[in-house]
Amino acid sequence: MSPRRDRQSTDASSSAARKPYTRPSTAQRTAREKLSKRLMAGDPRSDQDPQRRIPVGLSTSSVFPAGVEEGFRLAHEIGYDGMEVMVSYPKDSQDPRLLREYSERYELPILSLHAPTLFLLQGLWGRDAWVKIERTIEIAKELEVPTIVAHPPFRWQGKYATGFVEGVAALEEEHGIAIAVENMYPWRLGVRELLNYLPDHDPTDEDYAHVTVDLSHAATAGDDALEMIERLGDRLTHLHLADGSGNSTKDEHLAPGEGNQPCAEVLRRLANRGWEGSVLLEVTTSNKPEIRERTLRQSLAFARHHLGHLLEDGNEGDVGSATP
Repeated sequence: MSPRRDRQSTDASSSAARKPYTRPSTAQRTAREKLSKRLMAGDPRSDQDPQRRIPVGLSTSSVFPAGVEEGFRLAHEIGYDGMEVMVSYPKDSQDPRLLREYSERYELPILSLHAPTLFLLQGLWGRDAWVKIERTIEIAKELEVPTIVAHPPFRWQGKYATGFVEGVAALEEEHGIAIAVENMYPWRLGVRELLNYLPDHDPTDEDYAHVTVDLSHAATAGDDALEMIERLGDRLTHLHLADGSGNSTKDEHLAPGEGNQPCAEVLRRLANRGWEGSVLLEVTTSNKPEIRERTLRQSLAFARHHLGHLLEDGNEGDVGSATP
């Protein structure tokens, strides 16, 4: 038995296990009220004074259903700074040799791996959820990838769920790789929310050393992304850049600027404080190659502008290689 499983506490999360299964849906109403106030105030944006050139990478999930290599190819052609690989059913997403080959061929570092902890990937590598994270760690170590993104556990996942916070800390200590737990959102059933994650869909209040904030997930949950990044401080390791309407029960993953989330202000605040993490674009794109490429170019231009890259380059107002 691994040291992590030895260290799992059955008592530490007993109170979380007793939480109700549903609650009234209030988060989206609250989010809409906050959004309305923010927009009525003029949606103010911080002045730009970037303290660090924050890299902008592309998640391979942004080119789905095209393959992993196509993601690398497009990222190289458009000018992204690196990649996040969604470990999934395609064999090359799991193969360190092929991933290294793609990274070298397209001259793009792999900034992070997304562990297969999604609901639709529960069958990958068996039903033991810890195995999914452990095997992703082994790939990351072989490729010298510094960060793994993982979703919080579903409440029906037993000891994995009740021992998750402590287990993540043990794995980070054992392997020296950041496991950045990502914010999610409750599933909505009419006028009620299904509390499907333990300890919660929002990891910012838990004792994680590293956290990923996904702006589309925040929109769906009705969470305030600006409050989240301020609350996290240096524990924010990763940002999944996407947009959302805040009025849908779906995880929209719109291109930044196409919803009403504070994508621009989030990027400006992170750049101004010299944040040490990475921005990874994770959006839904068209099956039509020309439209997909245009979306990825426009999204990179948006990120570069609000991170202040163009100010550093002396090209304010010019999107450079991010346009065709």
